[in-house]
Amino acid sequence: MPYSDYRTALVTGASTGMGEATVQRFTERGLTVHAVARNADRLAALAEKTGAIPHAVDLRDTAAVETELAGLPIDVLVNNAGVSRQGNVLSATAADLDDMVDVNLRAVLQLTRILLPGMVERDLGHIVNISSIAGLYNFFGHTAYHATKAAVHQISRQIRNDTVGKRIRVTEICPGRVETEIFGRNLGGTPEAMKQAWETFYEGYESLTTDDIVGSIEFAIEAPRHANIGLIEIMPTFQVPGGLTFDRRSE
Repeated sequence: MPYSDYRTALVTGASTGMGEATVQRFTERGLTVHAVARNADRLAALAEKTGAIPHAVDLRDTAAVETELAGLPIDVLVNNAGVSRQGNVLSATAADLDDMVDVNLRAVLQLTRILLPGMVERDLGHIVNISSIAGLYNFFGHTAYHATKAAVHQISRQIRNDTVGKRIRVTEICPGRVETEIFGRNLGGTPEAMKQAWETFYEGYESLTTDDIVGSIEFAIEAPRHANIGLIEIMPTFQVPGGLTFDRRSE
């Protein structure tokens, strides 16, 4: 279903990283793009650069989201917004868990609930959920993050069941490590934290870039209209999800 079949898109987490890159590409391809994020200043700059329509709204506030976005005739919904926190469930705070569930999971469900009926009525739509290899594989830390992304994996499959018989496609993108601000935000979001995150997680590594993710989204969108690309797992060549830990106790 080529871009010419679609007119509008909505991208969450649009003010930075993969979301910003997706907005830029969509506008270049001629779509009217609604860009959603909390940072009004960044959204304004993005709107000036791309012509996207900014919506400064907190996805954790369902009432505000519904007031701002309900009724928009969206053809392509990209659920990209996500948060992560350091540590596992033993060290997480109540706020950490709530934020990850609210942004990574609840917002995906609520936005889908709000916008999918219009797609069904028009018999046209594509939902792209940005998940993570953390939703498919187990590795240390970030327990709630793994749980929310695993839920998005199942939601992506279930929406296909919910809309069977309609020309609606659902794609889940599961990236490995991508060069974004997420690690820097985990460390506090200051310039020093961003520098530390870059040196720790990206310097010397061949990580994915936001262009790689946008390319995956485009591949799914540009598939023939009779083909649904359901799952794209994309990782750096030098990153693998494998590994087995077997701890030993002496008593």
